[in-house]
Amino acid sequence: MRNKIIFALVVIGALGAIFSAYVYAVPAKQLPPAFAPASNPFAQGVFANGIIESDQTSGANTNIYPEVTGVVKTIHVSEGQRVTAGSPLVTLDGSVQRATTEQQKAQADAARAMLDELRAQPRGENLAIARAQVDLATANLKSANDTYDKQKRSYEIAPESVSKDALDSAANAAHVAQANLELVTRQYELTKAGAWIYDVKNQEQQLEALTKSYAAADALLAKYVMKAPTDGIIMSIQTSVGSYVSPQGAYDTYTQGFLPVIVMGNNGSYLDVRCYIDEILIPRLPPPESIRAEMSVRGTNLKLPLEFVRVQPYVSPKIQLSNQRQEKVDLRVLPVIFRFTPPKDAHVYPGQLVDVYIGAK
Repeated sequence: MRNKIIFALVVIGALGAIFSAYVYAVPAKQLPPAFAPASNPFAQGVFANGIIESDQTSGANTNIYPEVTGVVKTIHVSEGQRVTAGSPLVTLDGSVQRATTEQQKAQADAARAMLDELRAQPRGENLAIARAQVDLATANLKSANDTYDKQKRSYEIAPESVSKDALDSAANAAHVAQANLELVTRQYELTKAGAWIYDVKNQEQQLEALTKSYAAADALLAKYVMKAPTDGIIMSIQTSVGSYVSPQGAYDTYTQGFLPVIVMGNNGSYLDVRCYIDEILIPRLPPPESIRAEMSVRGTNLKLPLEFVRVQPYVSPKIQLSNQRQEKVDLRVLPVIFRFTPPKDAHVYPGQLVDVYIGAK
């Protein structure tokens, strides 16, 4: 009886093993791909990696760096906002430069006031004093001459009536009065002539120098407000209030490098695709008038035709699009720029990597 039970268990185990082997041997039904891989739509198409960027007549996106160093005080825009040329983007703390500018302005104003004072000479009050001094000296001269004449006539009539010493003193007093009149007359003419032309010219030069110093300081103060160089859209802001920025840009915590404070793109209806053609594939490119291209957006089934724009005629070392590190092998590529109209029902953004096939019409 015991042997029969053991035999039955063995048979059941064998049947279970056979059934399991059959079940696991049946191939599983494969899941459909999440998206169709990029395929070459051309008979002899050239593959290239591409990156989407804003549409520019030349160059790439507009990278904005401050021309001065400072701490970010205010950010006036937000990412995705459309701005016009001259709109303020970021304001830096310019309190020190503002004080310097005000000092330069005060010095220029003081120099201008001094120049106005020189040009306004003679002052009426000073001229009146000089004229009164001339009148006083004239009166003193007349009094001295009268005294001398009286003593001289008395001496001629009766020499014993006037001593020789008194006569000489009267004559000397008349000469002193005459010299004093000449002195105050020349002082009056000097006062009446006004400021010396060389003093005026010197003051004009000082005013010009201080005015230019003030203009330079004021122009530097204006640099503390970063403004949009052209109409466009704010694509990226790489700083925050309280952060320190310099002409090198803003320090990025994640990449530990310096990035442009603001990246702007064109706010037109097109987007560009910058493709990098391997140097060994350059001879296979069709003529510019015959170039056609198709873009595949990674992770989707979206395929878009591209319109040829231009070739950047400079073969440069290949750059990894994702982290901008130069490859160790000196592989060179030729940038070719296309453009397309973004579809309304798809999400494509500047900086996105795409696959591009380039062929001929």
